[in-house]
Amino acid sequence: MALNIEDYALISDCHSAALVGLDGSIDWLCLPRYDSASMFGALLGDENDGRWLLAPADKGATATRSYQGDTFVLSTVWTTPTGQVEVLDFMPHGDGRADLVRRVRGISGTVHMTQDLRIRFGYATTMPWVRQLEGEPVHGLVAIAGPDAIVVRGPALRAADHRHVSHFDVTTGDTIDAQMTWYPSHRDTPPAIDIDAVHAATCAWWQKWASCCSHQGPLRAQVVRSLLVLRALTHERTGGIVAAATTSLPEQIGGTRNWDYRYVWLRDASLTLEVLLSHGYEVEADGWRAWLLRAIAGDPNDVQIMYGLSGERYLPERELTRLTGYKGSSPVRVGNGAVDQFQSDVIGEVMVALHAARAAGVRENEFSWPLQRALMSFLEKNWRRADQGIWEVRGQPREFTHSRVMVWAAFDRAVRGIEECGLDGPLDRWKTLRDEVRTDIETRAFDAKRNSYMQYCGSGEVDASLLLLPQVGFCAPTDPRMLGTVAAIEADLMRDGLLLRYRTHAAVDGLPPGEHPFLACSFWLVEQYAKSGRLEDANALMDRLVGFVNDVGLLSEEYDVTDGHQMGNTPQALSHLALVRAADAIVAAGS
Repeated sequence: MALNIEDYALISDCHSAALVGLDGSIDWLCLPRYDSASMFGALLGDENDGRWLLAPADKGATATRSYQGDTFVLSTVWTTPTGQVEVLDFMPHGDGRADLVRRVRGISGTVHMTQDLRIRFGYATTMPWVRQLEGEPVHGLVAIAGPDAIVVRGPALRAADHRHVSHFDVTTGDTIDAQMTWYPSHRDTPPAIDIDAVHAATCAWWQKWASCCSHQGPLRAQVVRSLLVLRALTHERTGGIVAAATTSLPEQIGGTRNWDYRYVWLRDASLTLEVLLSHGYEVEADGWRAWLLRAIAGDPNDVQIMYGLSGERYLPERELTRLTGYKGSSPVRVGNGAVDQFQSDVIGEVMVALHAARAAGVRENEFSWPLQRALMSFLEKNWRRADQGIWEVRGQPREFTHSRVMVWAAFDRAVRGIEECGLDGPLDRWKTLRDEVRTDIETRAFDAKRNSYMQYCGSGEVDASLLLLPQVGFCAPTDPRMLGTVAAIEADLMRDGLLLRYRTHAAVDGLPPGEHPFLACSFWLVEQYAKSGRLEDANALMDRLVGFVNDVGLLSEEYDVTDGHQMGNTPQALSHLALVRAADAIVAAGS
């Protein structure tokens, strides 16, 4: 059975990612892209669904792990009664291949190691044909099934009941390498890599990227790691930013809220872009804008809320019956039905992010502003439509307040593009519509009795997404209406000191009730506290939230306060970008 979610560390080459367990087992790996079918799928089942274990044979061995500096090169130091070894796990960056390296180094004494390799292509539906690698001085295996092939080089592996195992000793000063490479099965087996060279290059690349971070504060280490996570989730070649590296990790054990997050949501990617821009990463902004232009090119009526890494539009949701789910939480889903939803807020997020890019010095090109004008033309005709909102509810569409505020933000940034940047457009019409949307929100989405904005027009409920209103400039954090909204959110959505997204028992989302506090929402509350003069509350909540990161600084989507475990897909871009914003807000409030 899979480990607790917080027991996994991420390694990435900015094309895909693997999850390495505290037990030395790689339980999740999709190659060559984040959204490819898994070849190691034990995370969503058991070891027979694919994994690569490399660890001391002694079950009592203890492990301590960390990343090598500001990189995604994972160092795990194993201690046994007979000695100590280090295992380095990493995916080489920048070589244009799909490689994974596991290097074992003897620190002291002698440690008996074991290796257990179970290759299961196609989400554990396909057992490969395996043969010995011939014509090379090192031992190796080649495994092929359909379009997929891998070559594994390293300690000699022997077949044993649909798996391959090996045992070897590592003594002081020894270095034993294992490397795996995915390649299309119709091509020749690729040559081995120079591990010393790619290790040095990979470390140098990550550290150079991290060194550009502009944040200075007591939480700099957590901020840098969060920014690194956002970069690791950004596809190197296309510029698409996935929401998480996994699919179907449940929001509640045994529940059905299990979704595939390995795609590019316009909302999440836009929010990620804003955070990267605010810390000096303009190159990523330009790459993402190029991705956006390609993905949504065409009729604005066809704009989707999410796409594949290369801008793919067809992402049908389906269930995989072969995998039993994380700790039995089924169904396991691939694709995401939200692709067909109307969510009016995403255009607002896109317009806010692109305006931030302009403010940071990213110049418009011949296509970027015409694209934004086309989006605004669509929004002019459709802003009154009810939608599924930021939480992608599967109940009936509603007039969600957050969605309406993001419509306001879209018109606001369009107006500012003309007034502040000299772009062309129907200024008077957009200003009129901006005012009309604001009036609609203030009159129909505000509960005067509670002095609070509502989840949707006439609902009487609140929603943590209302904390985003000051972030986009709709109101000041100290506005009496916003302060009243915060009080209502604290009263209705606070559970054990953390925030729920909304009250699921209100039957808004069309799903069975019940989920854990959503980490990004609590980080939003930290930001609101910091910007409204409640710095002590901000620091107290931030300290608690930062305490939820795992031993290598990663956060998933939600947190089970009762059992003390992370829940949901991991690492979650939204959680990490919200952490960065909250830390920035605390620094600004204290200066």
